[in-house]
Amino acid sequence: MDKLRLKFAKTGRAVYISHLDLMRTMQRVFSRAGVPLKYSEGFNPHAKISIILPLTVGTASQCEYMDFALTDDRDLGSLPEALNAYMPEGIRALEAYQAPCKGAELRWLRLAGGLKGGRDAAYYTDFFAQSSIMVQHRAKRGVRTDDIAPSIKLARFADGAGGVEAELIIHAQEPTVSPELMMAALGDKAPAWFRFTRLEAYKEDMTPFR
Repeated sequence: MDKLRLKFAKTGRAVYISHLDLMRTMQRVFSRAGVPLKYSEGFNPHAKISIILPLTVGTASQCEYMDFALTDDRDLGSLPEALNAYMPEGIRALEAYQAPCKGAELRWLRLAGGLKGGRDAAYYTDFFAQSSIMVQHRAKRGVRTDDIAPSIKLARFADGAGGVEAELIIHAQEPTVSPELMMAALGDKAPAWFRFTRLEAYKEDMTPFR
């Protein structure tokens, strides 16, 4: 079975598992669950699995996606339960299905989180409502400066008892915007602490990504 997709959550202590360790963990889970992954051919075969938009260490998510292939046919409806019996704490399979689109079609992410040790909600609201927000960051070909404003669809902030609560919808790929990049744009007005959780993923037209 080819072109399969697993939706899973990564929360709690599991947010500190790196991308490479997560790949190894998934391979062990499939093996222990008796679900044979398909491997590439050649001198150095590797499991045919890939994670779409790997998380930054320390970030939680309710909508992670892993593409994979199996050597035989399986009931995909019961696959999450079979895998969850061997998943480590904080990782939980939610759905398994035939992938209806390419991973590159994931374009937007909705996130919720909080900020502490910075300005109030009104300041962040006004800042991210600007028509142009230039930020310098490292890219594959060195340091570059980009305008991230067109890639922020929603930046909603509200003052709460424990700090500023936030909801974001930001472009996930081509170009990529992250909460880290948004906080970097604030310069010396950035909060001392912030954390976000991915909640939902969308295609370019804001229909749900699957």
